[in-house]
Amino acid sequence: MLALGIDIGTSGVRTAVIDRGGALVSSARVAMPPPAVIAGRSQQDPAVWWDAVDACLSAQAAALRQAGHAADAVTAIAVDGTSGTILLADADLRSVGPALMYDCAGLALEAAVIDRHAPAGTIARGPGSTVARLMALQVGEGARRARFALHQADWIAARLTGCGGVSDENNALKLGWDLDAAAWPDWLDACGIDRRLLPAVRRPGDNIAPLADDLTRRFGFARGARVVAGTTDSIAAFLAAGADRVGDGVTSLGTTLVIKLLSERRIDDPARGIYSHRLRGLWLAGGASNSGGGALLAHFDAAELPVLSARIDPDRPTGLDYYPLARPGERFPIADPDMAPHVTPRPADDAVFLQGLLEGIAAVEARGYAALAALGGPPLRRVLTAGGGAANPAWTRIRARRLAVPVEAARHVDAAVGAARLAAGLVPG
Repeated sequence: MLALGIDIGTSGVRTAVIDRGGALVSSARVAMPPPAVIAGRSQQDPAVWWDAVDACLSAQAAALRQAGHAADAVTAIAVDGTSGTILLADADLRSVGPALMYDCAGLALEAAVIDRHAPAGTIARGPGSTVARLMALQVGEGARRARFALHQADWIAARLTGCGGVSDENNALKLGWDLDAAAWPDWLDACGIDRRLLPAVRRPGDNIAPLADDLTRRFGFARGARVVAGTTDSIAAFLAAGADRVGDGVTSLGTTLVIKLLSERRIDDPARGIYSHRLRGLWLAGGASNSGGGALLAHFDAAELPVLSARIDPDRPTGLDYYPLARPGERFPIADPDMAPHVTPRPADDAVFLQGLLEGIAAVEARGYAALAALGGPPLRRVLTAGGGAANPAWTRIRARRLAVPVEAARHVDAAVGAARLAAGLVPG
């Protein structure tokens, strides 16, 4: 038995196939054109995603054969997509207009309506809300033909099975899904959401339907291969990293700093952007800081970083007390939209300055995990690292000293591997 994961990203589609033990068997990638910004709103034709998925699955079938496996060994499939990207589709699962992307702006009027009706603690509030995007789509051209409101992963799964109107708890959270009541809340009606469009919600990994017969024949996957409820890209990346025990954390050191912690308890603090996704019988809690690699690039070119890092002695702290930010404003672990970067005094030696910045970001990371612990999260056991910062050994040493737990590289950094693990049932909890 092999399991297939499909990751729909911003720049392309990736697929990965794993075996029963979770070992990577083969992978494939197909690039996509970037979304367009029209009238201030980030959007994309969903047909672009499907064309890329179709091409990537063909490439994956070929990669399997090259790896010595028959494509019909693939018996389970899961899809992850960018969190918050949503579209409307008709009864035949054809999109009735462009999808609004996860970073779509220009929805202040919709956000104001949501703020009047949604509970203060829901993650569905604000201009970045998926609810705001759905409100905008409902008044768009072609909306009268709409039958389904679907997230990116939902729509791809629907095209794979011919079964529309199904989502998962992770994607549905930003659309207002009430995890406690296991229902769509009444305040959505007050915001003008057409309840008939809302999907049925299942737990990630639950069966949806078998792969459609025509696609089974085209790609050669097992007849009756199960397509299961998917997840968001960030949760798929967490699963790919190899975190599997309560107390495991995953830190993504990209342009920003994102942390997630596997917990037995749900942890929420909306004021600081802390919220939890359910993962089987466990919870995945986390938050995102504006600190991170972007704060480093505000002072150095990317090519300078490895050269200067080689001159750092991570076992000799600088004593500098920095809070690096690329620009004013912080979300987590401090919620302050006006917070200014603190990167003074600046030493004459650029290597010492860089070390101070790395120590500052490590302090933000440690403060983030401490905030989760203070809200009832488990003691941090180890941290797995993904993103560009994972390749910096000096920074890893600095972080391990500050966090006081082992810091290791993520087992895999490709979210498609995490989606494949979900399909295979290799999920903690």
